[in-house]
Amino acid sequence: MWISPNFKIYLIKEFQRLKDDENDRLKLNWNLQRTLAKLNYQIHTDAIKENLIPAEITKQQSNFVYASEADLLNVALFGMTAKEWRDTNSDKKGNIREYAIIEQLVVLSKMESINALLIQQGLPQNERFIQLNKVAVVQMKSLIENKAVKKLK
Repeated sequence: MWISPNFKIYLIKEFQRLKDDENDRLKLNWNLQRTLAKLNYQIHTDAIKENLIPAEITKQQSNFVYASEADLLNVALFGMTAKEWRDTNSDKKGNIREYAIIEQLVVLSKMESINALLIQQGLPQNERFIQLNKVAVVQMKSLIENKAVKKLK
């Protein structure tokens, strides 16, 4: 580099380009997992609508049921409700799921499907929470220790 200032500039620009490409891939992986989580959330909300929400309750009451089920997943995976996260992270925009790592989004997606199945089977919320928390712990441990997942990062 001391011989050619042009080479030094080229090297710096190329390094920056490679870092930008790497960041773009990471964003793509995160966005893909976030999209999958949103799709599974539809399965989850359909199960709630069909099995937990009586026809005679108000829209506000049904919103409470949906929020309660979302917080069931949040507590099982993240250890806190959406409101607790917002109170703790008042400087951040969005919600807890938007700041989740890829492994958490993968597990959340699976938990939504599992919870939909458990709802359809008629399990009460406290029993579903215990099972979902066990799933979250086992799957997070497996994904965090997985070498293939580490390569994605």
